Amino acid sequence: MMDDLSITSGLTNRLWRMALWGSVIAILIAPLIAMQFTGEVHWTPFDFAVATALLGTTALGIEFAIRTIGRPTFCVVAVLGILAVLLLVWAELAVGVFGTPFSGS
Repeated sequence: MMDDLSITSGLTNRLWRMALWGSVIAILIAPLIAMQFTGEVHWTPFDFAVATALLGTTALGIEFAIRTIGRPTFCVVAVLGILAVLLLVWAELAVGVFGTPFSGS
């Protein structure tokens, strides 16, 4: 019976890891494809490097959280927190959400 559980657990582990890293790759490929069809999307190699570092760090954080946190509820909270930080940093880099204080002019 334990062998069945470990096989299922191993398969589940591989599936979520493939989904996580596949999502990172898909998000990085999307602007590359969009740049072929429209002039409105223009990413430089630096943009791709920053996005790769940001998404890679996020994916590693999620993977670390899932592997080390035992309780599913805490795991979900940790992953949502990591994703919230990613979105805040991405928004700041994209449009300067937090930007400089109001200049008054």
